[in-house]
Amino acid sequence: MTQHGSTGVSIRSVSKHYDAFRALDDVSLTIAPGEFVSLLGPSGSGKTTLLSILGGFIQPTAGSVRFGDRDVTFTPPHKRDIGIVFQSYALFPHMTVGENVAFALRARRLPKSGWAGKVAGALAMVELSGYENRRISQLSGGQRQRVALARAIVFEPRLILMDEPLSALDKQLRDAMQIELRHLHRRLGATIIYVTHDQREALTMSDRVAILRDGRLVQIDTPERLHDHPADSFVASFIGEAALLPVTRAGPDRVALGGAVLRSGRPLPQAGDLLLAVQTEKLLIDAGDGGDGGDGANRLSGRVSEIIYQGESLKVFLTLDDGTVLSLRQPSHHAARSSVPPVGGRIAVTLHPEDTIIVPRAAA
Repeated sequence: MTQHGSTGVSIRSVSKHYDAFRALDDVSLTIAPGEFVSLLGPSGSGKTTLLSILGGFIQPTAGSVRFGDRDVTFTPPHKRDIGIVFQSYALFPHMTVGENVAFALRARRLPKSGWAGKVAGALAMVELSGYENRRISQLSGGQRQRVALARAIVFEPRLILMDEPLSALDKQLRDAMQIELRHLHRRLGATIIYVTHDQREALTMSDRVAILRDGRLVQIDTPERLHDHPADSFVASFIGEAALLPVTRAGPDRVALGGAVLRSGRPLPQAGDLLLAVQTEKLLIDAGDGGDGGDGANRLSGRVSEIIYQGESLKVFLTLDDGTVLSLRQPSHHAARSSVPPVGGRIAVTLHPEDTIIVPRAAA
């Protein structure tokens, strides 16, 4: 199976209003050909509405959508030449696997003489060769998901839309399918726009992630940049596992947290209401006997208030001397566990300036 390239997507000032409710509010976004972009946000953030506008299932109140040089703002779905994978898979139980995949070719009235080769190629791409005659009822959840993918790619679209296609799978299978989708994207070369509410899923698969909140685009960036350079407290709380602690400005690159002054390795935001975003994996237990952690790192101390075993890791809660509560994640193997004092014991932790992330409070 060969692909005929990919297409870029340009979303310009798109809004969708339902009377006084704004499901989308002036969203602009440019997606490069061949890029994998996830739309991430909580329920009601507008991500599914935006995907529905891209698919042509609803029309925007304002703004435009272009696929490459083609304005498709008011083009019906069947004329957009896009592959779509729904959350429910939308497979036909009375058809075989091959018939389900071929349905996309039939709907586009492509020559029947080429169906068998295209179906076989699509099933090979999702590692289901030889399954043409299986019934849908004979397949596992992961296999059904792959059939839905095969149906979406069989006619070689240059753009694929996916609406939470892994949400019905159990965690282990979902994690495995995330990696498979990454590999499939590389083989296809198509542009993929993927809706999810799962931040780990978005970070695992995407070239870039677009964060939406209340119908507005808050930030779009690579997974690494989103995690390490969140635009505000909403993004910081939504990406990763972070505690948000109020701090006060104590200099050009310093903030005060209780009785401690912390240095950040980046300029502080200009906003007056600042928060320290403490990511659990960035706090390190300090085995030293004081100072600043030995390498210029910020140092905090307090008592262990709770330890929760979570399989591969321990979540350790630390109450600072001023009453502030932090948590850090420590590997659960013996060598790492031995460095964690028992509940009630004193502990010191360090936070490198480059990991000392100060963000403005997001607007309510």
